[in-house]
Amino acid sequence: MINKIAGSIAEALSGVPDGATVMVGGFGTAGIPNELIDGLIEQGARDLTLVNNNAGNGEAGLAALLKAGRVRKVICSFPRQADSHVFDSLYRSGQIELELVPQGNLAERIRAAGAGIGAFYCPTAYGTELSRGKETREINGRHYVLEYPIHADLALIKAERGDRWGNLTYRKAARNFGPVMAMAARKTVASVHEIVELGALDPEHIVTPGIFVKQVVLVEHQATQAGGLRA
Repeated sequence: MINKIAGSIAEALSGVPDGATVMVGGFGTAGIPNELIDGLIEQGARDLTLVNNNAGNGEAGLAALLKAGRVRKVICSFPRQADSHVFDSLYRSGQIELELVPQGNLAERIRAAGAGIGAFYCPTAYGTELSRGKETREINGRHYVLEYPIHADLALIKAERGDRWGNLTYRKAARNFGPVMAMAARKTVASVHEIVELGALDPEHIVTPGIFVKQVVLVEHQATQAGGLRA
């Protein structure tokens, strides 16, 4: 019987090696799998390459992983914002590498990895510092830059509902990079707020099929100070 439900976050993240490339879903703070990130910190893997849309907010989540000294390199499209002081400090002191990727290119490079595409040409970044050292080509009078897929050893994503086969649905904008990251990683771990019986998810509504998910972890909704629920 297929059952991808893990008994704990520690169980789901056991065996993550040093030097792994880890994709983490989320756009800003929407859809960030904070509990899985905390579990990765506890797990102890080091020298990681982190792939995300940004480079952390405040002191929690991605910023906590950076502050713990576990990340060697960040691949992202938006590394700096008002509360990105952890990344700023590490980068300015030369303790972390940065590969800056335009947001559309980032999404497509991740998608290409999951789709089995060897490389693709894209006009974004042509003639800028971000295209330095990359192959370029003129196609039908327009200039393009050759981009390669981004593969990962592990993807940590946040969904809303899942079943024991690993099928997932998401909550609105919290979906963001989750589906493409799940396809691009050798192992995908998804946190969900609800585990449903097999067959309860309408096949037409499933966003990430279980074939792309290794393990599912139940994470309860957390109450906010105002008494509501935090996604």
